[in-house]
Amino acid sequence: MFSSIGIPGLILILIVALIVFGPSKLPEIGKAFGSSLKEFKNATRDIVSDEETTNKSNNHTSTKN
Repeated sequence: MFSSIGIPGLILILIVALIVFGPSKLPEIGKAFGSSLKEFKNATRDIVSDEETTNKSNNHTSTKN
């Protein structure tokens, strides 16, 4: 995803973020982004595990018939 942006692009994004939000808000924004990403990963993991559990139980009952 970020491979097409490159290092100069990331530096430019960081500079624009510093100008727009200021240095005091960036840690708060980073923390909020990190916690949002963590919640998204946990929700995705739960959905995948629920789906695998459902598939295993469906396969188990279909083999009995």
